[in-house]
Amino acid sequence: MTWKQAFTSSVGKKLVMGLTGIFLILFLIVHAGLNACIWANDGGIMFNRAANFMGSNVIPRILEIGLFLFIFIHIIQGYVLEAGNRSKRKIGYAVSYGNRGSKWYSRSMAILGTILLLFFIVHWKQFWIPSRFTGIEETTLPNGIQVHNLYALMQSTFSELWVVIFYVICCISLGYHLAHGFQSAFKTIGVHNKKYQQALSSFGYGFAIVIPLIFALMPISFYFHWIH
Repeated sequence: MTWKQAFTSSVGKKLVMGLTGIFLILFLIVHAGLNACIWANDGGIMFNRAANFMGSNVIPRILEIGLFLFIFIHIIQGYVLEAGNRSKRKIGYAVSYGNRGSKWYSRSMAILGTILLLFFIVHWKQFWIPSRFTGIEETTLPNGIQVHNLYALMQSTFSELWVVIFYVICCISLGYHLAHGFQSAFKTIGVHNKKYQQALSSFGYGFAIVIPLIFALMPISFYFHWIH
């Protein structure tokens, strides 16, 4: 398969979606683990230390560039596939069997993806742009190193109810997006047989619940002062 076919053929588009999706799944695991540091309840010391490590080392910064690239490729290919599917559906079938073969969220990936795109824009504006360009206040760790106080920025950001509601809605969208996307991504690269199907399906649904729940609990915990 040539590079052109990878982005234009039906199989190529699905393969790109699957591979970028798996990369983003791995990113979600790392990001959820980083965010979980807020529950150390140490005034943000562990979280700020972990965030500083991710933001100041070369390898995470290089991976960050790849992350943005894969996110945009994933979004663009998703819309291209949706547009192609819609054009094919203009020609109806002689007999209609309804939508018994797929769940509603499998048929709504474009809508769920659009909600997540809005989330990325808001999230980057609130956290990534200040930490990289406009600057945020700093704090001193116990070892004397000065770092960005992202923990304080999170406290301030998640003190507003509309932000918390928006994040929770986006986390619900992420959950449904993953409920279909997780299994679909691995099926695309060939991890699909009777022996592993049930285990993959169960793990996928579990992942689609646990990861979004961790992200949703973050703004909720700040808003209700469950952490200090």
